[in-house]
Amino acid sequence: MSDDQGLIELLSRNLDYFWAKPMNIPKMTIPLDSGYHIDKIIAALQELYPRILVKLRFQLAPKPSPSEKAAQGKSGFVPVPTRWVIERSNAWMERCKSLVKNFERTLDHATDKLNLCFIRLMLKRLARA
Repeated sequence: MSDDQGLIELLSRNLDYFWAKPMNIPKMTIPLDSGYHIDKIIAALQELYPRILVKLRFQLAPKPSPSEKAAQGKSGFVPVPTRWVIERSNAWMERCKSLVKNFERTLDHATDKLNLCFIRLMLKRLARA
């Protein structure tokens, strides 16, 4: 499954949230990297729920140019700040032993495990504070 298809499926399974979301609340912004095809995602989502783009916005994370990398004194891979948030989240999930291997048969069970992982992470941080 491609990143585009995964995002479309994730959003389509949560359309009830967008139907219930009031119009006066600011748009939800979803940061994406250059691996996504925004036009394809928008077309698929408009078929499911035409007014979803009133409540949702996609933001493509800019790739650093070679001159920007050189100005920072770096070459090769340079993490993009918005992408780094996603990568850190993935690293935190990998620390949950039950999520290292995907034994779940349904998307609902996998989603519940992810929620439990992040609840545990936030409870640890709150306990330290």
